[in-house]
Amino acid sequence: MLIGIVGKPSCGKSTFFKAATLAEADIANYPFTTIKPNHGIGYVKVDCADKDFDKQCNPRFGYCIDHKRFVPVDLLDVAGLVPGAHKGQGKGNEFLDDLNQADVLIHVIDVSGSVNEKGEPVDPLSYDPAKDIKFLELELDMWYFRNINKGWEKFARQVQQENQDIKQALAKQLSFLRVTEKIIEDVIKNLGLNKEKPSEWTEENLKQMASELRKITKPMIIAANKIDVPGAAENFTRLQNEFPGYIMIACSAESELALKEAAKHDLIKYIPGTDNFEILGPEKLSEKQKKALDFVNENILSKFGSTGIQDVLDKAVFNLLKYIAIFPGGANKLEDKDGNTLPDCFLLPGRSTALDFAYSLHTDLGDGFIRAIDVRTKMVIGKEHPLKHRDVIEIVSSK
Repeated sequence: MLIGIVGKPSCGKSTFFKAATLAEADIANYPFTTIKPNHGIGYVKVDCADKDFDKQCNPRFGYCIDHKRFVPVDLLDVAGLVPGAHKGQGKGNEFLDDLNQADVLIHVIDVSGSVNEKGEPVDPLSYDPAKDIKFLELELDMWYFRNINKGWEKFARQVQQENQDIKQALAKQLSFLRVTEKIIEDVIKNLGLNKEKPSEWTEENLKQMASELRKITKPMIIAANKIDVPGAAENFTRLQNEFPGYIMIACSAESELALKEAAKHDLIKYIPGTDNFEILGPEKLSEKQKKALDFVNENILSKFGSTGIQDVLDKAVFNLLKYIAIFPGGANKLEDKDGNTLPDCFLLPGRSTALDFAYSLHTDLGDGFIRAIDVRTKMVIGKEHPLKHRDVIEIVSSK
């Protein structure tokens, strides 16, 4: 799973990326073997299963604070967002290639309207951030459309003459966009298109199809950044009403970064995604640091319940992608061979089965699957049993 972070210059995307990838403590191990220059490790928050067993876990990857488990995810800082990207302008091709790798997108916008479409500073509230949302939608829709429309007349005529299944033909052509036959079938049905006569589909039909495919294959959440700027909250409410189809979260990336830096230096205790922090040593804080923390507390945490950064990551993974977190464990022993309690937590697509989980652990466990055990209930479950978020599962295998 890869989360793409996108946004125009000066909207706070870089600060968001840094805040999302900064951990409270140095963590030596990462589950991703190669971290490219524009990649980073973020963390989604899960209520750790250790509390249900009155234990303290020892994560191999990520970390745990007060039974809140932070599970690593791969983040991609998508560069080159410019008008005309779908035509290859600017770093358009690089931008779209990067973006296409992502399973879900976080669109960081400056909700205060204090930078224009080029990322240049303007008076706060003088620019409408709704334009940025529409702009990205348009760029992606036109990119999808260009890929569908390329040679469409010949393609549609051939499919029709040879009596091919349009679902199979289109899914094959658009496989690089992660379009499946089922997705194509649903879109054709929703748009009321005649699947027997694709040669009669109009350019407008194809543009509608492109937009629908984009929404399905590139789900997007809006991170409404710079929410602390005066007037930004009113903008945020307006945008929520204007774009009801999006999950939109009020954010302050600068505040999250400040809190995580303070926590990393043991000045405060802070659990990302919460509405408070604890000052560990007031005498260690300078007057400037105290004022900064007071500002974050009064203008962000008290008003909005959090800085929004953790909420964006969590909702991207668990609400949009509908992933679930599963802990491997033994029915009689939660520790691994090294004595670590519940050291692992895996993120799996929703509706994953016990057999899917076995294969995610190791191919041999899947090939030799005998049964699984729900560690909480001690009940035996079969390979087709659908797993639930936060399940603790033991796999019994012949290999």
